[in-house]
Amino acid sequence: MARVTVEDCVERIPNRFELVMMAAQRSRELSVGGELTVDRDNDKNPVVALREIADETISVPELEEELILGLQRHGDTDDPEEEAEELLAMEEELAATAEAELAALAEGADAAAAATAAAEEKFEDVPAEDRKED
Repeated sequence: MARVTVEDCVERIPNRFELVMMAAQRSRELSVGGELTVDRDNDKNPVVALREIADETISVPELEEELILGLQRHGDTDDPEEEAEELLAMEEELAATAEAELAALAEGADAAAAATAAAEEKFEDVPAEDRKED
């Protein structure tokens, strides 16, 4: 078994830092069950990843895309305008619902005030001396 050297891989990926990131990404893929493209030869995943890069048995642009997707915290939305339209529609619906609820509360308050006024008219004040005490 030939030892994989960084010089073999740098021909494929010139930037050593990028090479480390790509090899680490491929090593993670192998550790979760990714399919090998070279014989393992009792090597660990990082060595197998470097051998795959050196032998060009994996696609470096695809590996780079997977690395970028793995490092992203938030996924991109397909259409930000569509999402904004949905949010605007939801906001308008909530505003309409709030207005309807406020109108219902106002009507209820008016009805309660009218009922209180009607009740007050039914009962008149009786002077204290005219009251019967039991």
